[in-house]
Amino acid sequence: MDLMDPVLLLLLFVCTLALFLKTGSWNNSSRRDLPPGPKPWPFTGNLHLVDLKRPYRTMSELSKRYGPVFSFQLGFQKMVVLTGYETVKEALVNQADAFAERATVPMFENLSEGYGVIFSHGENWKVMRRFMLTTLRDYGMGKRTIEDRIIEECHFLTQTFESYKGKPFESTINMNAAVANIIVSIVLGKRFEYEDPTFVRLLNLVSENSRLAGSPSVMLFNMFPALGFLSGARKTVLDNKKKLHAFIQATFIEHLKELDVNDQRSFIDTFLIKQQEKNKNKTDDFFHNENLKALVSNLFVAGMETTTTTLRWGLLLVMKYPEIQKKVQEEIAKVIGPAQPLIEHRSKLPYTDAVIHEVQRFANILPMNLPHATTADVTLRGYFIPKGTHIIPLLYSVLYDESQWEKPFQFYPEHFLDSEGKFVKRDAFLPFSAGRRLCVGETLAKMELFLVFVSLLQRFTFQPAPGTSKEDLDLTPAVGVTTPPMPFSFCALPRS
Repeated sequence: MDLMDPVLLLLLFVCTLALFLKTGSWNNSSRRDLPPGPKPWPFTGNLHLVDLKRPYRTMSELSKRYGPVFSFQLGFQKMVVLTGYETVKEALVNQADAFAERATVPMFENLSEGYGVIFSHGENWKVMRRFMLTTLRDYGMGKRTIEDRIIEECHFLTQTFESYKGKPFESTINMNAAVANIIVSIVLGKRFEYEDPTFVRLLNLVSENSRLAGSPSVMLFNMFPALGFLSGARKTVLDNKKKLHAFIQATFIEHLKELDVNDQRSFIDTFLIKQQEKNKNKTDDFFHNENLKALVSNLFVAGMETTTTTLRWGLLLVMKYPEIQKKVQEEIAKVIGPAQPLIEHRSKLPYTDAVIHEVQRFANILPMNLPHATTADVTLRGYFIPKGTHIIPLLYSVLYDESQWEKPFQFYPEHFLDSEGKFVKRDAFLPFSAGRRLCVGETLAKMELFLVFVSLLQRFTFQPAPGTSKEDLDLTPAVGVTTPPMPFSFCALPRS
């Protein structure tokens, strides 16, 4: 083995040099219409410029120098960053097909292996996305049936908050459990008690993976995948994935025992029946167990983490700005009173709706978006972008676009209100992204955010824990693929 080490090292060096020379060809191209950008260093690219914990801020600052379309490089990975509402819209909406592919990112590829919806590619993505959308609608997404499930879960959540009797507590686990139960009701046709050890373990696996997948350690792995064995975070993420998939595997084996074509109880039932169909449609090739595990994982990760994070930001922000909390409560009391909040109340609660939208905008929970890739050579804003280019449509720059928002760096619900106090839609409100890769669960998330937020503000007044003033509340986002608030405790005081 000792004799082979120098050979292996030489081979690794040659391969690395070849890769560097190959990836360097874009910058050395004779084309003059490629996007501008900072000059990359050998091997590390533009790593020296990056805030590893909050790279979206680095990219936003660079756009001020290089414009709304610029090139950037991390390690050997070249990418094009799109900033500002107009540019992101032009790419993802006006040229949707050209920007519809998902970029190949080592950590995401390790996690998905090309299956599911979020990180998959090509025909697998098209078939699985179509199935997921259709099945979620069949199980009530956007309809009264799923509204009833959300309302039921709101009751369990408010009971849990009441159990603390006004004493301080940290809400992440309870919020995760409530939101996850809504997903579980669709996927499995049941719900879990918040203290159920299996359920708590699942929630912790999903939360930890979301945090670690956006960590500096994983970012460095994505830059230099050959050094993956040095990344403890990557190992933990993959171990957690195995545990989550083992749970899903065991669950759908149980479903197979009671599968009835005429009595489909859940998302898993529908997939398994589709899997068993013996027609010759070519899409049948995609209905296998690996895609099922990936789809259910996608629903857990995307459905739970994003909505929970937004709701936690909502509670933090209404404590930071108690005058806003009071106005929301006054509107709810005037329009609904003690009655059960329903989706139909949204149009009658313009200020509350504006606050929820402003929470989503200000919280900016997926600032880097998920990376896209071009499906063909394309021209954007006068720049040539080759097929297969890694694209970052920077949502941070859209939700904080100074040309679109009156006070982008402030929490300002009036962004969504006209002079008469009526709710107004804003084109630059893109927290769910846009185009072909628009979030599949957008409709469900909007229902959850409205019903949970209104239910909580109807029943409780939220205050910082004793010894903490509103000025002490920290609005610095934590690190992760999503950007949750830092952990915080609060008191939920019952309203009379």
